[in-house]
Amino acid sequence: MAKSIKDPKEIFTEITEDYNMIFGDDLVSIILYGSATGKDYRPGKSDINFMIVLSESGIEALDRAFDVIKKWQKRNVAIPLFLTEGYVDTSLDVFPIEYLNFQGNYVLVFGKDILKDLAFDPEFIRLQCEREIKGKLLILREAFLETSGKGKALREVIGHSISAFVAIFKALLYMKGQDLPSTKREIVSATAAAFDMDAGVFEKLLDIKDEKVKPGDMEVMGLFKDYLREVRKLTKLVDTLGGQHE
Repeated sequence: MAKSIKDPKEIFTEITEDYNMIFGDDLVSIILYGSATGKDYRPGKSDINFMIVLSESGIEALDRAFDVIKKWQKRNVAIPLFLTEGYVDTSLDVFPIEYLNFQGNYVLVFGKDILKDLAFDPEFIRLQCEREIKGKLLILREAFLETSGKGKALREVIGHSISAFVAIFKALLYMKGQDLPSTKREIVSATAAAFDMDAGVFEKLLDIKDEKVKPGDMEVMGLFKDYLREVRKLTKLVDTLGGQHE
């Protein structure tokens, strides 16, 4: 079994050499993003996520990366996000939340910094927030009914869903013109304060995801109902945000 990576920085040189070898001049950037960039990183638990930016010709030759991807998967490095500068430039209206989150948690490993100067239209962010929150509320309700309130199944739903809400919370804070915290718990706390939400609910959800607690069936079912209530509140709140950010 491969040794877990204690600090993602320890692999920067090797992974850069690997992708330089196979893509050469077609390699524009290598960027580390997500929890592996900061205090939320947990060796052996957290994924290590890279963005590989290629030229237009390089993106047509992804098969060059097969062996390198397999090599790094054995060390808990996720399959990278491969894209081009052109794709990013034409996607900011469709996926502003994703790029806002990239911009808030990244380390430039190699090449051109394509994230630093990205700018976002607040209305595009609001529309995506509305779409994501309302869609996720329906999914959470369906999951709640499908699990019949069983604790283990609900804990799995929580673990898979809460990170998406943390990303949405960052977008909501951006729309409020607030500084964006770096850790999940700080984001939850700041969002709860800004939007009159119950921070305790989301902190407990994070505790479950981080395996700090393992509540029983009745407790987790009650918590999940609180989760649904808070998300429902968000669906109403997001409609009121238009025009707040100048």
